[in-house]
Amino acid sequence: MSELVAALPMYDWPEVRDEVDAQWARLRDAFRQKGIDAPQTIARRNGDLPSVPGGIQDINGKLIAPDPATLPPDELDFHKLWLHPALLFAQTCWGPMELGLSKHVQVVGQPSYDAYEGGRGELYSSALVMRSGEGPEVRSPADGRALIPLDLIRGKRFAFNSLDSMSGIIALTRDLQAAGESLDIFSMRSESGGHRGSIVAVAEGKADVAAIDCESWALAQHFEPAARKLVIVGWTGRRKGLPFITAITTPEKTVRALREALAALTEQPRIQRVG
Repeated sequence: MSELVAALPMYDWPEVRDEVDAQWARLRDAFRQKGIDAPQTIARRNGDLPSVPGGIQDINGKLIAPDPATLPPDELDFHKLWLHPALLFAQTCWGPMELGLSKHVQVVGQPSYDAYEGGRGELYSSALVMRSGEGPEVRSPADGRALIPLDLIRGKRFAFNSLDSMSGIIALTRDLQAAGESLDIFSMRSESGGHRGSIVAVAEGKADVAAIDCESWALAQHFEPAARKLVIVGWTGRRKGLPFITAITTPEKTVRALREALAALTEQPRIQRVG
């Protein structure tokens, strides 16, 4: 049995668990064909992560995270997953990468977002959503540039998934800055804990605006009833989507094999839009 860890947590909604498992099965088999001891299944909870007695250390021996065995077993701490020394393959976000994660992992590749409005190749953008009737619906700009309705969102309440999210807040922050504005354009900001939570918050009137990455928005249109009450009123500019990563300690030979396996797949691995 493999002692390595794999996870695909970023779009692992309950309604598409079977599709995520199938995605991992394709990846796992491709990795195994390259001689990599890929795990049979993906981790979905802290309890699935191997114990690291004494806690997780960086390459210099500095403690950077506690032993996963000390965490609530039925939750999943993304950061502890990403920092785990046995991590073979996972998704992360360029927000955490820019905030320090990049020192502890290696980038293996990028998925394709061609299946989603707002995506092109390895680039994705976020849909700015508001309640229906509160703004005109707009399509994703063909040139991938930001389309921020400043007058429409000024003074509104903004919901975001987490402070380290590129798609949920960082991309919008940078696009606002490019337009001579800042997050102060909003009257209030609140953290929802996830894109789905942001969608629900806007639909229920607890917030007025949210930035939802294009793949999460596609999932919401199929599986989150609250999304039916919302309309896209703007878009952030296209940026690199979620990178696939492996531990910093993963041997160079294995990293090369992971990249070769990804390249050999007929399509870049992603959760296909259903329906």
